[in-house]
Amino acid sequence: MGESLLLITIITLVVLTIRRARPVVLENPVIIQRPGQYHITLAPQLNRAQTFIEQIARQFSESHPPSGDLPGQYFEVRDPRVFSKGASSYLLAIALRGGVLYFQAVNPKPLLHDADSDYKTVREFSESVLQHHPLSEPVDEQWAEKLRLAVDTIAGQLQIAVKILPQSD
Repeated sequence: MGESLLLITIITLVVLTIRRARPVVLENPVIIQRPGQYHITLAPQLNRAQTFIEQIARQFSESHPPSGDLPGQYFEVRDPRVFSKGASSYLLAIALRGGVLYFQAVNPKPLLHDADSDYKTVREFSESVLQHHPLSEPVDEQWAEKLRLAVDTIAGQLQIAVKILPQSD
């Protein structure tokens, strides 16, 4: 009797340990706000990108206290830890409005027409999120370069491939 109870307890502990080790992928969009610091909008199944994004925010804010506005910067991110509907990458937009960093991560859409592009997909998603935060006085282009440097630094540390999306319309 005591041995079967011990065996059931051990099996239960093993099953619980294995279940916790699996990544949880959310089927709904996730919005994370840290007032005065950053605002993150993650499309469904991209919640595992949160760590990468928060580290970018921390890196940029520590080395360059954000102020002013910065137009959107758009990236294609290949992170093997983020599994997005079988896609090998996700799209990331970063903008600075009133000293707050805004991040939007979205899944790439199938490119059906010649006019379609990943840049257009992520730009439209970003603009829909930022519609209540219009770009006022843009800061110097050096801030955009510092933001791209923060992205590259964190991507290198986490072994994530990041590519700046070429602007096209």
